[in-house]
Amino acid sequence: MNFAAVIRYLGLVTTIIGATMILPLLVAAFSNEPAAAIAFAVVMGGAVVLGGSVVFATGKVKTQLSRRDAMVLVVAVWIVATLLGGLPYLLTGSVPNFLDAFFETMSGFTTTGATIFSSIADKPHSILFWRSFTQWLGGLGIITLFVSLFPLFGLGASRLLEAEAPGGYEGERLTSRIRDTARIVFIIYFFFTVVEMLLLMITGLPLFDSATISLSTVSTGGFAATNLSIESYHNVMAEIIIMVFMFLGGTNFALFFWVFFRKRLQRFFGNPELRFYVLIILVSVVLVNLDLIFNKSLSLIESLRESSFNVISISTTTGFSSTNFDAWPSFSRSLLLVLMVIGASAGSTAGGLKVVRVLILFKYAYRRILQAINPAAVIPLKIGNTVLQESTVSRTVGLTVFYFGLLWGGFVLMSTLGLPFEEAISSVTACMGSIGPGLGVIGPYGNFDTVPDLGKAVLSFFMLAGRLEIFALLVLFTPAFWRRT
Repeated sequence: MNFAAVIRYLGLVTTIIGATMILPLLVAAFSNEPAAAIAFAVVMGGAVVLGGSVVFATGKVKTQLSRRDAMVLVVAVWIVATLLGGLPYLLTGSVPNFLDAFFETMSGFTTTGATIFSSIADKPHSILFWRSFTQWLGGLGIITLFVSLFPLFGLGASRLLEAEAPGGYEGERLTSRIRDTARIVFIIYFFFTVVEMLLLMITGLPLFDSATISLSTVSTGGFAATNLSIESYHNVMAEIIIMVFMFLGGTNFALFFWVFFRKRLQRFFGNPELRFYVLIILVSVVLVNLDLIFNKSLSLIESLRESSFNVISISTTTGFSSTNFDAWPSFSRSLLLVLMVIGASAGSTAGGLKVVRVLILFKYAYRRILQAINPAAVIPLKIGNTVLQESTVSRTVGLTVFYFGLLWGGFVLMSTLGLPFEEAISSVTACMGSIGPGLGVIGPYGNFDTVPDLGKAVLSFFMLAGRLEIFALLVLFTPAFWRRT
């Protein structure tokens, strides 16, 4: 293990996270929030000094990373960022204790959107901006976001992106240089954010609300600055705009490169995962729409508005709500749970199992049926025109088994802590899939404040496990990983 290089990276990330607090500091200044301004200034100053000192002190260490170093670093970065990002919550008195601050910040950086705030409207504007900004930073992963800056410090970054998004960009590297790839993705990400903010302002939303919503939409995070999420605005045009950008946030960002930088629309519209992603959303909207019409007595327009927004929100793992979907009929609520597990596209800012993996599993199951009929048949598994390697199929099946195994284990743990069946299963599913709100008391009209402290710690672990796609975190708990080679 090259611990010196890992420490150097952590020092650099600490410096960068601290520097980003200049934005909520400015919000605090403009909003006349002196206590919050002091809190952000103290944390920012301390982080920049501490992180800068570490970077300076480790300036001569060898910075070559092995795959094992990168795995440790990725997990360490998320934890350090969460510890650092939680300090403003504590210093402003926005949360009562360290665990709540850790939970809220982990929920932000992992773009989960689960909150312990029982009332959001009475929180300082700077804190609400910081919540959304942590989701924006975490949307493409802290590592991916800053990977273009690391080479300036002589740090090789290719292994970091590989560890951060295993499988997400497989076969989709945009350029031959990882730094250029990260910059292109960041440009697209930033562009979507600014465009959405401007469009929301045109619909009549205030600047602050437009900014925080945009930060949490493109990142598929779901933190809102109001108690009732998007429902508070009663603005149909705003809902349509948010739906569009939630969908874009849940789409593989590599596809946008082919559209914007190579003008190859066929690569976008012909992508098998994108087509399956759209199909899942359309079918789900139709099913929920019919369920609401016949079992909730809504008009076609009302049911279409409710079903479209909330299905897209859950499918993209954003977690915004335009209504209390916990009051929907049982069929629709059950379908939302399924969508929480599936998630959106690989290579996107969304969580969940990922659409491409579900597609592979369907094709794998179909192939097994055919082989049961003709055991001697050799049937390659294809996604589009690409024949998948058996190792890729094996990893997909293995990760799926671990995913559902962890869901079951988490459900048992949360049930043991006293949560009812619905809350227990939806809390783990929502946190591991980076959705945020679940069902019952943790639904869109509720929060996670009533979850026991141990439960918050467990759910924080599931947020991180889901964000790092399980293996990158669980491998650290195996003796073989730490054994010298």
